[in-house]
Amino acid sequence: MRFTSLGSGSKGNATLVEADDTCLLVDCGFSARELERRLALVQSEGTRLSAILVTHEHGDHIKGVWTLARRYQLAVYMTAGTARAVGPPSDVPLHLITPQQRFQIGAIEVLSVAVPHDAREPVQFVFHYAGLKLGVLTDLGHISAHVLACYQRCDALLVEANHDPAMLAAGSYPYAVQQRVGGDWGHLNNAQTAGFLHVLEPSSLQVLMVGHISQQNNCLSAVERVLAPLAAGLPEIVYASQDDCVDWLVLE
Repeated sequence: MRFTSLGSGSKGNATLVEADDTCLLVDCGFSARELERRLALVQSEGTRLSAILVTHEHGDHIKGVWTLARRYQLAVYMTAGTARAVGPPSDVPLHLITPQQRFQIGAIEVLSVAVPHDAREPVQFVFHYAGLKLGVLTDLGHISAHVLACYQRCDALLVEANHDPAMLAAGSYPYAVQQRVGGDWGHLNNAQTAGFLHVLEPSSLQVLMVGHISQQNNCLSAVERVLAPLAAGLPEIVYASQDDCVDWLVLE
């Protein structure tokens, strides 16, 4: 199994998870044309996609979903709450999933995980293939006991470190937006992510990818500083960005 980020941040998110002949796209917060451009950068293309999984209805996760699904005749998986929030078109095959549902798409088994975020019925995903476990976890305001249980013993993890609280407080966002981002139904800050990883005891991790790093309210040096005590115990840490793709990361 391998995975990559095609872009991660408040202006657009897309993640690829691939095993055998199955290639899953998690979210498409870019236009279809931009997503195709980014697929080419990682030596892939739309015809290789097997399905699109949607975490929630915010624009930076769903912008290009319907156009891309139509173009390549892809099924879209999302919760009923997300579907009600977006009003999916009738000409796209839609599979409604429930939080905590396990389902199979090609070679990959998927677990949808309920998360605390300010959306209608948001989920994140854990992927299983040939004894390997990959967790994708962004867009949540705090780590619930349920989330912690679902993401134990991952071989690889993509987790957000969205903001630095001091930078958020001093930044240009209106106070109400600051409260939303920094609240229990917003996004994880750097210290929350570090605390999650510490409690997770990530000895099983082959690679950690840190994503959804705010361009306005965070910076790479701040994330690296907070995660430094954990870095020595991890084989590899990769930082996803808004503007660039990450090279494929292979799990064995």
